[in-house]
Amino acid sequence: MTDPAWPTDLKLHQQSRLLEVHFDDGRQFQFSCEFLRVHSPSAEVQGHGPGQKVLQVGKQHVGIKAINPVGNYAVQIEFDDGHNTGLYSWRTLYEFGVNQEQMWADYLTALAAAGASRSNA
Repeated sequence: MTDPAWPTDLKLHQQSRLLEVHFDDGRQFQFSCEFLRVHSPSAEVQGHGPGQKVLQVGKQHVGIKAINPVGNYAVQIEFDDGHNTGLYSWRTLYEFGVNQEQMWADYLTALAAAGASRSNA
């Protein structure tokens, strides 16, 4: 994607724990807080190099406390589990939206392979 679409609206639905993002190309995506948390672009989650991604478990009920703008290119999301180091660029959010179904399936597969759970119980 050479020219990323630009966001036109960003809405956090606290009750349903969904972040809705609309882009100027007409596409819109809804992300669960859990999806955004387990795919955080932070080094804490992604690692510092290839193959270092850290599987996030027990995040099924995570919520978002705040969304802070970072310049005009990204937002920093503060989750209610204390995580707040990922910067979600507009390009990242768009790519998450386009690839969300496969990313979620891969996450669930990794959880199952690790014998881990989305629930923190």
